[in-house]
This record gives sequence, structure tokens and C-alpha cells, in this order.
Amino acid sequence: MATETHDILDELFLNARTHTAWLDRTVDDEVLRRLYGALRMAPTSANTQPARFVFVKSADAKNKLRPALSPGNVDKTMSAPATAIVAYDLEFYEKIPKLFPARPEMKTMFANMTASARDFFLVQNGSLQAAYLILAARALGLDCGPMGGFDRAKVDEAFFAATPWKSILLINLGYGDHGKVFPRNPRLDFDEACRIE
Repeated sequence: MATETHDILDELFLNARTHTAWLDRTVDDEVLRRLYGALRMAPTSANTQPARFVFVKSADAKNKLRPALSPGNVDKTMSAPATAIVAYDLEFYEKIPKLFPARPEMKTMFANMTASARDFFLVQNGSLQAAYLILAARALGLDCGPMGGFDRAKVDEAFFAATPWKSILLINLGYGDHGKVFPRNPRLDFDEACRIE
């Protein structure tokens, strides 16, 4: 069991790296369906699952995304087999009766949140789901390149016009070129980042 646990940690964290260069290999739609099938099972507050995902694969969709990218992110994104736009749904509460049938009244509670409380809630839980996407992708043998360097208003206009969805993160997905990975940067030690009380 200890070896198996070590292998999982290696795959998801210790050996996994952020990728910016990609092999010329497509990501099948079925892999993306399995990816979502896994990440949707991870916890969110009150099982609200407010994140929404658009997997950008086609040349037309890539061209819609290009103008929103920061200059340093254009090449890595255009060459990635797929890019996940992670968004949140401002009207996430409409799904509460399905997602939390034991407490359907929570729909009204969430619908009546203040704007600042709602925004915090959506960014918090949407970001959690983005992290689950990365872990699920790595478990399925994909490499990831998450990034925040893009114009959210342009992405929202191009992909989410007339919807209540708002983008928060892009994650390039594919099979990374391991020969082009930068040396790993340092991380904080336990005593620098943690306390046990």
C-alpha cells in the first residue's frame, strides 16, 4: 500500500510538472469526458459545483481565444491540443434542487447572497474545481499548463456572451514535451508554510 500511495503522489504532485510545450498528439473527446466525470465527484460547498468548462480544441475556437491571451501565452496555448476555459456560473443556484435534493431551499439562500459574498463563493469553489481538473487530468496521463495571463472580458465576450458564465482560469491540456520543461523552482518548507497547534 505504501508503494502504491507513493506512486499516486509521484503521478499527481512530485513528478508532475507544468508544461508549456506539447507533443503533436490530440486529446480525444472521450478523455475529456472521463476527465469531467472524475472531477465532478470531488467536493464543493453544498455540492453546488459552480464551475463550468469549455474545452477549446478546434482551429476556429483557438482563433476566438487567441486575442484574449497575454503575449507570453499565445504560442503555448495555440500549440496545446486542448485548452480548458474554467468559468463559474453566476446562476449556479438554479441547479441546487438537482445537486442538493435534501435541501432545495438552499436555492433561495444562494440566490439572495450579496454580490461580494457570491463572488467570493464562486471564485473559491470554481478554483477548487480547477484544481480537481488538474489532478484528474494528471491521473488520466495528461499534462497541464494552468495560467491566468488572459483578458477575462475578451474570453467572456467570445465564449460566454448572453450566458451567466464568467471565466477565471485557462488550463492547457495535452501530452507535454518533457524535454522542454524548465527546472523546478523551490518550494516552501513545512516550517515556513505550516503550523501544528
